Amino acid sequence: MPASSSGYRSNRILGLLLCGVLIVPIVVGFQHAKPHRFTVPTSFAARKSMNDNFSFAARKSINDNFSFAARKSSQDKEDTDTMGEKTVYKKRSRVRLRGLFRRNAKDAAEKKSSWLGWMSGGKPRGTSDMKLREAEELGGIPRNDRYSSQDWFHNTLSLPNSSILRSIRSPVIFMTAWSTFISILYIRLLKTNPLIAKCIAIPSTTPHSLTMSAMSLLLVFRTNTAYQRFAEGRKIWEDIINSSRDLHRMCMLYEPEMGIETRRRMQRLIAAFPYLLRHRIRPNLVMRRVNDDQYKRDPVNTILLYQDSAAVDDDDEAAAIATQEETLGMSRRKTRPLFWVDKRTLPWRLLPSNALQQCARAQNRPLWVCDRMSKEIRAVPTCESFMARERLNLIGHVEKLSHCIGACERIHQTAVPLNYARHSLRGLTLWLITLPFALVSTLGPLIGPVLFLVSWLLFGVYEIGYSIEDPFQGTLRLSILCDTIRRDVLADEFARATAFNLKEKEEEDDDDDDKEESDEDECVAEISESHCQKGATGEISGINL
Repeated sequence: MPASSSGYRSNRILGLLLCGVLIVPIVVGFQHAKPHRFTVPTSFAARKSMNDNFSFAARKSINDNFSFAARKSSQDKEDTDTMGEKTVYKKRSRVRLRGLFRRNAKDAAEKKSSWLGWMSGGKPRGTSDMKLREAEELGGIPRNDRYSSQDWFHNTLSLPNSSILRSIRSPVIFMTAWSTFISILYIRLLKTNPLIAKCIAIPSTTPHSLTMSAMSLLLVFRTNTAYQRFAEGRKIWEDIINSSRDLHRMCMLYEPEMGIETRRRMQRLIAAFPYLLRHRIRPNLVMRRVNDDQYKRDPVNTILLYQDSAAVDDDDEAAAIATQEETLGMSRRKTRPLFWVDKRTLPWRLLPSNALQQCARAQNRPLWVCDRMSKEIRAVPTCESFMARERLNLIGHVEKLSHCIGACERIHQTAVPLNYARHSLRGLTLWLITLPFALVSTLGPLIGPVLFLVSWLLFGVYEIGYSIEDPFQGTLRLSILCDTIRRDVLADEFARATAFNLKEKEEEDDDDDDKEESDEDECVAEISESHCQKGATGEISGINL
């Protein structure tokens, strides 16, 4: 019995030593990493880093180290009263390990459920969304969101919603169907009449390889020309924004000479100008015909556009020139269709009340606004601080806006030469129609999907050049640019007006001058007092002598 008890004690001592050797390094390591290791991560990157640190191999090593024998030894050790503090510490470490294993298992399940996350790293967003760089209260400006290489999966999945694909779906479907028909016909003829099948297939792809360089030059030249027009249109609207801001600044500077009412009328005309120009180069859909039964006109809150009831011109000389046309039964001028708009909407509610009817009757309304602004500047009386130089400077900014009208009309009315556009489209169509004959012998039934991708790519490049050829038809966000001018001129009026007020600075300068004068008076008083004291001391000393 004593021998067996001594053997039992020796085995128990060895088990305790083994438990200490295995447990103490783990506990010490977790004690040093306690502030960071047991903090529940919130972001995906933190959880991923934690999972990487506690990989499968590390967890397996911990489980092996924390084996059944070690756990049993530690449990037996808990029953002893001689290891009080160490036993409590080991209990806490075991609880922490169990919680850590549960969190790792939960993170692994989340990672497994989102295994496609690495593929869709970009943000899902629409192509027409406008984003802000920062909060609008901090001066953020809207901009189009950019697409990076991380957005490849989102862009691939959104291919059916592509506007370019919807525009070119007719030629793409035709080319796909045509190539599929050629492949089916070729496979059928191989079984029935191999000689005719051999005649259908072009033995070499060299002709298409040689013409592909010319086709690439045509498409690239068209796309580059269209992008130059797009960039030029954006520069024109940049000039409009800058000229509007400069003109508004000059009106604020010369407000005492112009008067508050004139300055406000100029302000409203400047804010309405970009909207009217946008409606001229891109007619708005809110205009309704007078004889449209679907939309009833409210005479109180609406205004007529192109109001012209004259049957002939008022100019006798112009009418005499058109005598031959009228004799032949041809009208020199067609009657303008009548439209109406709601004058409570933009830009009509921005126009001054005395200019609304007159501007609506004009055909070129942005030019009418420029003429009215020039007349407002001309009507400002000449004084010492507002001479001909200042007047010409203001009219110069109005002339810049007038030049922008002509520049926008030039891009809107001038298209890519018709011969070049037709030649490019005809060459692309013939190249794609003959391509199945060159690839059918090698690709076979796969010619249909291949032609779908090739036609989508080439027709898509051509359609992109066509869509940005006139940037004012939706490529440029003119509404955003117009709203920017309106906010800078009208919405931010009170905040910007503080920049032209120097009274506070003058009051501060007056306070500083008064303070300096009071300091000088105090210094003079102290000096005079000191001199008086010295004189009195001298007299007293002289009397004593």
